[in-house]
Amino acid sequence: MGEQGSDGGRKTAKAAKTAAAGAPDAAREAASASGRRAAPARKAAPARKAAAGKKAASAPAKKAASSKKASAKKAAPLKKAPAPKKQLVAPRKATASVPAAPAKTVAAHPRGESRTALVRRARRINRELAEVYPYAHPELDFDNPFQLVVATVLSAQTTDLRVNQTTPALFAKYPTPEDLAAADPEEVEEILRPTGFFRAKTKSVIGLSKALVEQFGGEVPGRLEDLVKLPGVGRKTAFVVLGNAFGRPGITVDTHFQRLVRRWKWTDETDPDKIEAAVGALFPKSDWTDLSHHVIWHGRRICHARKPACGACPIAPLCPAYGEGETDPEKAKKLLKYEKAGQPGQRLKPPQAYLDAGGRAAPPLGAG
Repeated sequence: MGEQGSDGGRKTAKAAKTAAAGAPDAAREAASASGRRAAPARKAAPARKAAAGKKAASAPAKKAASSKKASAKKAAPLKKAPAPKKQLVAPRKATASVPAAPAKTVAAHPRGESRTALVRRARRINRELAEVYPYAHPELDFDNPFQLVVATVLSAQTTDLRVNQTTPALFAKYPTPEDLAAADPEEVEEILRPTGFFRAKTKSVIGLSKALVEQFGGEVPGRLEDLVKLPGVGRKTAFVVLGNAFGRPGITVDTHFQRLVRRWKWTDETDPDKIEAAVGALFPKSDWTDLSHHVIWHGRRICHARKPACGACPIAPLCPAYGEGETDPEKAKKLLKYEKAGQPGQRLKPPQAYLDAGGRAAPPLGAG
């Protein structure tokens, strides 16, 4: 049993040596085999890099393509031309209609108008009217302050023309305050009947005549605070007398003046005293009397209450209310009154400057 084990041990030792000797060869073969296998892998690496390069190169192309798609998507709304075109057409139509109605262009201005701009526009209107009516004057016939204050009281609710046709008979019979203060009311009423409201007016003119005799020695006072104490005399009448008989500036706020200054957006006030204060603040005091004449003349001749002659108005570009009346020039000309229409004025005895400018004297009561 021991010998068999020794032989077996020798065989085993030889086998181990043989195995050990063959191990390096096997390792070399394995290494060479692995080298041969690794070689293709090294060759494949550049290919992978090339592939990666191709992928990297294709990435910008894809990004470019995607950016083109994105820009195409963003640009897509621009291709929808109809919607923007519709939006552009409406404003053009709106602006195209503005020249046909200049009032709309100017009307928007006063709402945001500064105080300075308002003053400039108001004074420019007055300058324009001064050129249109260089002969503007009080349209009541009078020879002295007494006749003017009586005529102004009688002008309420009637025309200056009707008053001018009535006062010659009145002053022929009652030339002084003393005469009219002692007059028979019924006789005065008969004379004043054509002016309307003749009973109330008779009471006023007789009353103010008595006040002049009793309080002022038969003379018309030249102060506002004194004039407004007379029966039938308010601030409007007082300023007519002060401005035209005494040369003291005053604003006459009659119905024409009230209408026009509101149309021109000089003020939104409706009370005459507040209108007077608001408009007076826009002009130097020295302009007040002539301003009153210009505005009132324009209201009687062109800018009427019911149907203004907008198409014949010389200050249309400055007027926020342009378009309230007739805008057709030919039709507007037919709406003009007095000398603007080639017709007589309101005074039987107008100033020479008015006659020189082409104005015509009004006919007396009962003539033609």
